[in-house]
Amino acid sequence: MSTVSRGGALALTGGSPAVTLPAPAWPAAGEQEVAWMTEVVRSGKWSWVGPHEQAFCAEFARFIGTRHAMLLANGTVTLQCALQAVGVRPGDEVIIPGLTWVATLQAALDIGANGVLVDIDPETYCLDPAAVEAAITPRTTAIIPVHLYGCMCDMDALREIARRHGLKIVEDVAHQHGSRWRDVGAGALGDAGSFSFQQSKVLTCGEGGAITCDDDAVYETAFCLKHVGFLPDVTTPGNRYGHNYRATEMQAALLRGGLTRIEEQLRIREESEALLREGLRRIGGPLRAARRDPRVTRQSYYAVTLHFDPAQAAGVTREQYTAALAAEGLYLMGTYPAVYNHRLLNLYDATSPIPYRDPARVQHYASLRLPVTERVVNEEGVVLSHVPLLGGAPLMAQYLDAVAKVNDHLAEVTAHFAEAERCRSASAK
Repeated sequence: MSTVSRGGALALTGGSPAVTLPAPAWPAAGEQEVAWMTEVVRSGKWSWVGPHEQAFCAEFARFIGTRHAMLLANGTVTLQCALQAVGVRPGDEVIIPGLTWVATLQAALDIGANGVLVDIDPETYCLDPAAVEAAITPRTTAIIPVHLYGCMCDMDALREIARRHGLKIVEDVAHQHGSRWRDVGAGALGDAGSFSFQQSKVLTCGEGGAITCDDDAVYETAFCLKHVGFLPDVTTPGNRYGHNYRATEMQAALLRGGLTRIEEQLRIREESEALLREGLRRIGGPLRAARRDPRVTRQSYYAVTLHFDPAQAAGVTREQYTAALAAEGLYLMGTYPAVYNHRLLNLYDATSPIPYRDPARVQHYASLRLPVTERVVNEEGVVLSHVPLLGGAPLMAQYLDAVAKVNDHLAEVTAHFAEAERCRSASAK
């Protein structure tokens, strides 16, 4: 598979990069979307559950494997509406992983619930079932399993915990369009599923979201919440409290186009990740892919979940290692920050609900420490975006060459950054 000699100088120190192939462009679109968008613009039917939205919801429900799907403005309000629709009320507690995008916690807080953050599984970076069990109190009403990056939560364990304690499950499926657990779609494993269609996602319309479910009452409640109190027939007021979280026909047309390609894209990404995983195993060293749970019968990759082991890096830090790979043309990122430390989420700002809650009933986020989450965030967690996976075997071969090259020159990476630090120190004097 190798195409580049490991003996060449590091790109970090002036050598030629190992990666010469470009990553595919994202988002992807075709002539069908152009035709549909033109049709929508000329029709004047731009909103209020038009024909494209109705068609997309039916198609997406079939794709996920649920009776119902609805389209909303984004993947944050989908979580809010789904939580309310399954019965979460102000003052209730919702269990959430400490490693997720900030919106997962915000959705609970913004409907008056209290988010209880718990630690993650060290292999998958997803919700740890044992931590969930330990966090349950009489006020707990729901769990939000976040299927994060390139792994799914242990849904067998979480569903059993929910069954024993009478809890609802709202899956956060923003990263997992098309994943399947024991051949059941992510988004069909709990009481409701919440999807994001933001531009970086594997199915996108720029911004947007969806709720999936089987229960008619959950569907009706969520629909009223998103569609200014109207029932799903969109002609009958439901005498329910509602918001305006509607999406547009333009969003629906883009999503319908994306659905025509997603099965093939899922196949390519799975094949590319398998090549990476096996290649990294063969190369050895500090970087490896997360082990795939055999109960995952199809994995959708928003990103590849990777582990960096400092003990095998000869003193090179994660940041130095990824910088050396970036110079070679392989761009890896760290994970999200821990939710309770995220700079975009000042939980004690005057605009946050936290200062106005009873401190005896709200988790003290400022002092919270989740050891696995913090180890992953600060030392170990690395991810590769889904977009390069579409480059297939040729691009994956060059990525593996880049890893092998950096692994063979770890001492030079250390020396490079030590010299850079000496220069910075000297110039500061």
